[in-house]
Amino acid sequence: MAAAVGTKFRSRRGLGPDDTLPPEYWQALLDDPRVDRVAGPGASGRPQRLGQIPQHLLRVGCSRCGRIVEIQKVDAIRLYGPDAIWKDVGRRLLDNTCTQRTGRHEEDGCWPSYDTP
Repeated sequence: MAAAVGTKFRSRRGLGPDDTLPPEYWQALLDDPRVDRVAGPGASGRPQRLGQIPQHLLRVGCSRCGRIVEIQKVDAIRLYGPDAIWKDVGRRLLDNTCTQRTGRHEEDGCWPSYDTP
């Protein structure tokens, strides 16, 4: 096919597990706009506590049934305390009103997806 186009085709082998990645690859990773976005826990990887969250409205949704539960930060702090971990609070909010009961522990309940933070 390369001969039909009139250019030389240079055979290039793929990278192996022990090969180093080219600098273009690393630059593409650094230039990716998603690098600055933080998802889930805080930037340090630790779970975020309610008192550390800057948003006033906290939202957790179920990726199984599509239900969304919202709570104001001040209400969440009043109910669970400022040191409560947001991931645990969100799971508890969904589980308290869950309608997806199968009887099997592995499949029971909602599957949280956290919009904030």
